[in-house]
Amino acid sequence: MPTPTRRSLLTGAAGLAAAGVLPPPAAAAAAAPARVRLSEEEHRAVVIGSGFGGGVAALRLAQAGVPVTVLERGRRWPTGPDAETFPRVSGLDRRMLWYGTLPAAVRPLARLIGAPLNFDPYVGLLEPILGQNILGVCAAGVGGGSLVYQGMTLQPSEAVFNTWLPDELDYRRMNRIHYPRVAGMLQVATAPEELISTPNYYAAQVFAERVRKAGYGLEKIPMPIDWGYALAELRGEMKPSYTNGDCALGVNNGGKHSVDVTYLRQAEATGKVTVATHHNVTGVARAADGRWEVHVDRTDDAGRVLEQKILSTRALVMAAGSINTSKLLVRAGATGAIPDLPDGLGEGWGTNGDRIYAWTNLQEDFGAEQGGPVVYGSKAWDDPKTANTIIQASLPPLGIDARTTMLVGFGVSADRGRFRYDASTDSVSLHWPLGGDTGSHRHIQQRITKVSKGLGVLTDTNSLVNSTWHPLGGAPMGTVCDLEGRVQGQRGLYVLDGALIPGTTGACNPSMTIAAVAERAMDAITAHDIDTII
Repeated sequence: MPTPTRRSLLTGAAGLAAAGVLPPPAAAAAAAPARVRLSEEEHRAVVIGSGFGGGVAALRLAQAGVPVTVLERGRRWPTGPDAETFPRVSGLDRRMLWYGTLPAAVRPLARLIGAPLNFDPYVGLLEPILGQNILGVCAAGVGGGSLVYQGMTLQPSEAVFNTWLPDELDYRRMNRIHYPRVAGMLQVATAPEELISTPNYYAAQVFAERVRKAGYGLEKIPMPIDWGYALAELRGEMKPSYTNGDCALGVNNGGKHSVDVTYLRQAEATGKVTVATHHNVTGVARAADGRWEVHVDRTDDAGRVLEQKILSTRALVMAAGSINTSKLLVRAGATGAIPDLPDGLGEGWGTNGDRIYAWTNLQEDFGAEQGGPVVYGSKAWDDPKTANTIIQASLPPLGIDARTTMLVGFGVSADRGRFRYDASTDSVSLHWPLGGDTGSHRHIQQRITKVSKGLGVLTDTNSLVNSTWHPLGGAPMGTVCDLEGRVQGQRGLYVLDGALIPGTTGACNPSMTIAAVAERAMDAITAHDIDTII
């Protein structure tokens, strides 16, 4: 397709804003041609997104000798002892939300956490995306979802994996090579007993006791955390961050091995990787010569567009997260910007079976300060078709003793949603079937109810706002991509994030499997695609 002119780029940005894809502040700036410069750049390989998939791709390409540009719409979030980098749930501010986000999406999120969210636009951490019958939450910032995820680094069993993911991925090989590689990069560890036995972790102690009393198995959850930081907090050497549960929106003290300080730090150390922050991708296209074009708004912290760019590249890795990768590709296919995309694009989307409960203890106080983020979990994986995992997660400090903690479940479900393009608004929306995941949620609730029976009240937050923090699918392997993330019929186009995973990661937090699948893919890509495609 011909290279877009400056005028067409600006018109397209305004149209995306009207459709809700770009935030209003960015649109306002983009609509003023005299103030926005257009530039064109050429790059060997471009990665959109800096979460688990993007971080793995950047590091492995760099180690193979390929210069890489990573485009991240958010900012860096450096941490350190006693830092105040991340917002606190007890005093939310503009750092929480991506450019203020759309009011329609913000309202249910505000109800969910009980907080007013009327903030000035900012390159914040979370983007709530309201679809039909579902609210998806996406991350922004260098490190992607690893900045704010609790960190449950769970690997499914072989039986569960093979029931819900393609056999051809070869679980045994991934179990031998790729899962351990991810665990090593993230330096996963379980919480030490000397920490769990303290009063701050009383809620975890209660959960463990109740799980055993219900007759379920209990085990510590591997976490990408240096637990020495939590012990140092208890000694008074740092302000509380782990030990008071104030880590739901990022750990200010550090010690969390997120993608920015693991994969991306090593990638940048090679000298071949550039992470470009504040680069918001508004569209992707295929040029007449077969190269990929990435249309970008370079913004400031408030979302004002400072410059517009067209980046050309031989290899484009989509790693913007399930929802945003899917939106970009579905729109490109529908508008003809990328002809002949696979017919299954936009389908196969799932919630990972997420379910979140508030457990209010009326008989025994969980504690106003609950150490976190996660210590224990209980797996029910004997039947892969109904597999689920439940965990206890600390409630962030709210300034009052709510006598409440959080119980979270991950399940498996065959229910799937899809993305649809609306030509009248030039927008892509997410559609989820009403009542989707009912079977999965029933199995989770049965177990959580038994654990909490006779001790407090359960509130199913999904019955208030049906949401997922772990969106998966939209460009899944098998129908849209091969197992290595190569988009069928599109030379040099790859999907290496949650969009590649068909709806579930088998009753586990998705991070471990997304990263392991990306590691597996990059082994093949660096072995076979370097110098022929990339």
